[in-house]
Amino acid sequence: MKHSLYLKFLLCYLFFGITGFVAVATLSSRLTYSYLTRSRSRTLYDEASLIASTYSTVYQGEDIPIANAYPQLRAVATYLQAQIWVMDRNGSVLVDSEGKRDDDVIPNFDPTATGNRSYMTGTYFGSFPYPVLSVSAPITGNYRTHGYVVIHLPMEEVQSSANEILNIVYITFGIVFLLSLSILLVFGLIVYRPLKAITEGARQFADGTLSYRIHISSRDEMGYLADTMNYMADRLERSEEDERKFIQNVSHDFRSPLTSIKGFLEAILDGTIPTEMREKYLRRVIDEADRLTKLTQGMLTLNSLDSGRRLSRSNFDINRTIRATAESFEVQCTEKKLHFNLRFDVEQEMVFADYEKIQQVLYNLTDNAIKFSDVGGEIDIQSYENRGRVFVSVKDHGCGISKKDRGRVFDRFYKSDQSRGKDKKGTGLGLSIVREIIQAHGENIDLISTEGVGSEFIFSLPKAEETL
Repeated sequence: MKHSLYLKFLLCYLFFGITGFVAVATLSSRLTYSYLTRSRSRTLYDEASLIASTYSTVYQGEDIPIANAYPQLRAVATYLQAQIWVMDRNGSVLVDSEGKRDDDVIPNFDPTATGNRSYMTGTYFGSFPYPVLSVSAPITGNYRTHGYVVIHLPMEEVQSSANEILNIVYITFGIVFLLSLSILLVFGLIVYRPLKAITEGARQFADGTLSYRIHISSRDEMGYLADTMNYMADRLERSEEDERKFIQNVSHDFRSPLTSIKGFLEAILDGTIPTEMREKYLRRVIDEADRLTKLTQGMLTLNSLDSGRRLSRSNFDINRTIRATAESFEVQCTEKKLHFNLRFDVEQEMVFADYEKIQQVLYNLTDNAIKFSDVGGEIDIQSYENRGRVFVSVKDHGCGISKKDRGRVFDRFYKSDQSRGKDKKGTGLGLSIVREIIQAHGENIDLISTEGVGSEFIFSLPKAEETL
């Protein structure tokens, strides 16, 4: 059986509320009862001492009968709701405020039974059938103790006062408990409902409904979590779409050259292609095989970058690498009558990077610029330093990239419409490899392009001095 978080919270709240009430009731009852016992005992002791001081005059030369020494004894006893005795040292009751125990002898009377306290609780040596709070004060005269004034208060009076105080405590606790139930309402509004919505969103995402969105507008942790999960779903949805396109592109890019190779070879074998034309078509087979090799190598390169393989960094001259790369495209430039403009701020610009990987970046960007440059055009390659970093720019003056394609040129296997028309042998992985390599170095690459004007790719590298 599934229990909601709200139910668990409610049960825990009720459990702690009831447990807290029992604990408070038990502790408050004991503390209140103990406090009232001590408080009443002090009050009774003060009254007993006052009465004892009056009776002590009998032993200081004044001829006053014991029974008449304190005429207000009955009134005081009524006011205190207690019973007052005047006793001698042997435990005989000389005066009883109620007149019922006069001349009675208290068996086992022991004035020291209270110990270091001024009161005792119980039946007072079996004198009462119910518990009482007994307080005694000595009657002294001529430096001797002649008797005691003992006041007995029924403990039910103490308990009654304690109950009145406890009732106030219980009522206050109950009101606070009821008011604190608003915590459940707050919990439901700002925690449970958003959490329930997030849970539903997680379930939808787990079921594959990545188009589902969690609608939480709060600017707190719940809102941040909902936004994060929505962002995650959006990325997953795009990832699934990219994966489908990736598989389609891989299938297409592998199938096309394989189909061509198979068709050419079958035509050669069955004699469809005459002997004098075989060399031409065999070269086409080699070109298609080279295309497959480039495609495979590109995928292996991306895989190595995705797996987080460490870069082999070293110090090298980026300007020299740019010159070497430009020289390697001499044949292609001659065919299209292209011209390189190499501009360097300094003759030698040392950087700290993976030489082979950066060489591949320059090769891919230059190859891309050549493909999209018009016949007789120019390609500008520049290096310069700015704010402690080295920037490299590769710029062509070709057809440019449309606005809708600029955000996707770095995606794997992505080809714009213009690219598909001009780059028949491309794999769609070149710029993806460039971005992955630059990002593996912890750097960035940017694109500036205008349709009909050209495109410029700018990437940064760390200077050699910063890493020494």
